Amino acid sequence: MSERRGHPKEIVEDIRAAERLEWWNIGWTITIIAVMGLAMGSSQAMRTAWVEDALGLVPPIAFLVAARYEERASDAHFHYGFDRVNGLGFLIAAVALAAVGLLLFKDAVTALTTAEHVTIGSVRIWGHDVWLGWAMMGAQAYATIPPLIIGRKELPLAKRLRDKLLHTDALMNKANWQTGVAGFLGVAGLGFGWWWADSGAAILISASIIWDGWKALKIATSELVDGVPCALEEPKLSAEAKAVSTALRKEFPKSKVLLRETGRYIRAEVIGVKAPEEFDTKRFEIPGLKDRWRLESIAFRP
Repeated sequence: MSERRGHPKEIVEDIRAAERLEWWNIGWTITIIAVMGLAMGSSQAMRTAWVEDALGLVPPIAFLVAARYEERASDAHFHYGFDRVNGLGFLIAAVALAAVGLLLFKDAVTALTTAEHVTIGSVRIWGHDVWLGWAMMGAQAYATIPPLIIGRKELPLAKRLRDKLLHTDALMNKANWQTGVAGFLGVAGLGFGWWWADSGAAILISASIIWDGWKALKIATSELVDGVPCALEEPKLSAEAKAVSTALRKEFPKSKVLLRETGRYIRAEVIGVKAPEEFDTKRFEIPGLKDRWRLESIAFRP
């Protein structure tokens, strides 16, 4: 986010911190994918967790690409700049999350209903038979640590920046460490002879993915079709949008106030009123609006 837009210093610092965190996220996720791939075997829960870990690369990559485009000024082809690139990345992450969740749910249910018995073999090391399930559980345990740390660091940044793409990534990391725990229990269940534990864990994991994907998809779609500015976690009017709408309706009682969201910014339009002389969007008093930088513009249409 560039200083050219007049953002507060702390907001600029937050976006830079989020970019650094996403680079760490990508690096750690690649190591997790490698470790999980080596230890996966024939476990359905491990396969589900591995696919979700691979999917976890989509949000941080989309965030970094969007952050670079947001720096660009408007040009001859994009008169309104590139604020919506963040929303586009959010939509891509949401679609991928929901689609893969449905696919994995189908595979897990099929394995459970057909009573598919997964076996985990052993390997002989230094004259001793070692159950490969230990390697799987070790990989799952490792896969829970980076997402737990990174996700907890992302959430406060996402809330301060009102960045839904970053928030989705934080939820993805939350799902990833929960996936690790569920996969660990699924493999342990196989060790006790519970053949259904592996597929059962995979169903729980994929159901969580589908739910998160569905919520994100509704919010992302609403934003890209000029819906009202939504809250981070649910498709309802955000507190900032309510404050803007209330202030404008009070100032211009005979007007119609329209709001839309472009990326993390709010744009308002007042219908049926001529623009007052020397009206300054940045100086217009809006009680309850803490993050003033989010209000990009107020337009008037008589």
